[in-house]
Amino acid sequence: MKSNNDSVDVIDQMGRTVSIPIKAHRIISLVPSQTELLFYLGLREKVVGVTKFCIHPSTDLKNTPKIGGTKKFNFARVDALNPDLIIGNKEENYKEGVEQLAKKYPVWMSDINDLEMALDMIHKLGAILDKAETSQKLCRNIRTAFAGLTPSRPLRVLYLIWRAPYMGAGNDTFIHSLLQLLGWANVLENHPRYPELGMEEIARLEPDLILLSSEPYPFQQKHIEELNITVPDIKCILVNGEFFSWYGSRLRYAPTYFSTLLEQVSIP
Repeated sequence: MKSNNDSVDVIDQMGRTVSIPIKAHRIISLVPSQTELLFYLGLREKVVGVTKFCIHPSTDLKNTPKIGGTKKFNFARVDALNPDLIIGNKEENYKEGVEQLAKKYPVWMSDINDLEMALDMIHKLGAILDKAETSQKLCRNIRTAFAGLTPSRPLRVLYLIWRAPYMGAGNDTFIHSLLQLLGWANVLENHPRYPELGMEEIARLEPDLILLSSEPYPFQQKHIEELNITVPDIKCILVNGEFFSWYGSRLRYAPTYFSTLLEQVSIP
């Protein structure tokens, strides 16, 4: 880490060297889960811009300026907000947009595929934003909560994130890593990150359990009924996608949700 009187060079999770202000005062967050983390760390007054998908904490974000979506930035709005630090994520944001922003502003990027990488992100953001004590305490609480989680008996699970076409969570994803922590075998573990699936392939995968996420596609009961026409013998349930894919401060609630979910899932 190198520094001068005004800035410090840090390495982000993509291995990029980013020169950021010693005291960042105008932060834009490009990722919903990291936006929530910034507010948890006590940085509400410094967050000047977020995406339209940043929904937590709802009260604080109601009047926070929006800079577009996670994969389509409004660069004019970004410029008007004059940020001194932008925080994004490799998967959730798009390369071309991040590269354009990085030509004008410090852009710190996370890259998260498992719980340890999520905790590393929390720790690093706490350190660079002068919230190290709060972030370290949060990491300890998350570790303790997950350590108390009792895994399920082995089940073959398919986690769906999209419909028309169906898409599932494959290997090398944060969702995959959490399925493993729950003691489940991801039927897509040998597939690309988010493969498209037809009904015939879903049946051929022979999962014991299909999880239909609340995001990014808002699955509902009618979609369970749709699947049951083709795979009538496979249990399908709706799950809160935020606990499977948000890797910020919301993780402290995830083990409690997962414990309830594991109790709900009972397959002979």
